[in-house]
Amino acid sequence: MKSSVWHPNTQMNEWNTFDKITKGKGVWLIDSKGNKMIDAVASMWCNVWGHSNPQLIKAITKQSKKLQHSSLFNLTHEPAEKLAGNLVKISPHMYKVFYSDNGSSAMEIAIKIALQYWKNVGNKRKTEIATLENGYHGDTFGAMSVGYVPEFFGKFKKQLFTTMQFPVPNQYRTPKGFTFSDYQNYCLEKIETQFSKYDNIAAFVMESGAQVAGGVIIYPKGFQKKIDKLCKKYDVLLVLDEIATGFGRLGSMTQYEEQNCIPDIVSYGKMLTGGYLTMAATLTNKRIYDSFLGEFNDWQHLFHGHTYTGNPIAAAVANENLTMYKKNSLIKRIQVTSKVFEEFYDKIYEIDIVGDIRHKGMLMGIELVQNQNKKTPIKPQKSINKIFFEEGKKQGIYLRTLGNIVMLVPPLAIKENDLRSLLERTINTIKSAKSKVH
Repeated sequence: MKSSVWHPNTQMNEWNTFDKITKGKGVWLIDSKGNKMIDAVASMWCNVWGHSNPQLIKAITKQSKKLQHSSLFNLTHEPAEKLAGNLVKISPHMYKVFYSDNGSSAMEIAIKIALQYWKNVGNKRKTEIATLENGYHGDTFGAMSVGYVPEFFGKFKKQLFTTMQFPVPNQYRTPKGFTFSDYQNYCLEKIETQFSKYDNIAAFVMESGAQVAGGVIIYPKGFQKKIDKLCKKYDVLLVLDEIATGFGRLGSMTQYEEQNCIPDIVSYGKMLTGGYLTMAATLTNKRIYDSFLGEFNDWQHLFHGHTYTGNPIAAAVANENLTMYKKNSLIKRIQVTSKVFEEFYDKIYEIDIVGDIRHKGMLMGIELVQNQNKKTPIKPQKSINKIFFEEGKKQGIYLRTLGNIVMLVPPLAIKENDLRSLLERTINTIKSAKSKVH
């Protein structure tokens, strides 16, 4: 259908019409013509239980009959209070929860809290933010600044604040002259050199466990923990983004716990409500929170808030979602189901335009190259995203790519047979798209 909606991340001349999705059931999206597609991107990485889950719908319906929205400015309500308690329980060392509407906002809040913390404790020097190259934290200006991806945000570079950026180890693209182990040490040494040289670094901001939008770059074991140790050694706050990587996406509820590190601030989003309503949360430890306490004229409080902060319907469905995680032992289930991906490695690698497969938990990135030996990224004249969307649709799957990376990010509770079907269809899609992208 022709649309008056400005659709995100689509080249306008290539996308004249859009398929109209009329309903969803389980892992399937169904369009106005009755065509079915497996939702291979979990509706932008957020869907947990599939579409039209009766328990989540019941939670939304029940809360909507009692209280649709009430501000958290000077007031509170039971769903938000209950959810905060639930989030603190699953988040070791965290103490308080600040709600927002989306992941970008959650990261903006995290940055503001980190910067204001140092002012609140009387340290005016710490004003700089350190980050990893290739990281992504959202599309608002603060989030673009700390997650600067040139291809996405180059047009706004002059309007963004500067950050210290450090390289991240990518085993497939380790620079010449380095072993992968040596390059990890090199990356960490660069961070420590800057930390030891400058006392003005307020916080280190990074995605937890993996860089997702940056092409599914899985951190090597111990890398995140070593950054945490450097932050503690040089009194730099560690701010973690678990919006796309937490809640089971990488196989653990809180990815930072698996990484054996302790952040000062962490942000959640996407899967918080099961993917049914928009909501995000920024959590801090007690030391951070206590620095914002004071008398009115101390002006230590955080000037930030959204109209729909802590919306009771979103909070109610998030509470039900967390109950379902526990009741259904979802994290253990993910750890079993995710092994299905491994069954298909050899079949995927047999395709000569596949250079690398990166996988952890319920996340897979398949990197496409022109030449496997030279590892040259594939760069067709037309949008790879458009090509793979169309070819995927023929195979009955909804696919999106990021550059030359085919992303598989299915609903977390997908059944093993459905995941096998998704992987078979993805292989067929890559084969059928090969002539159009090579």
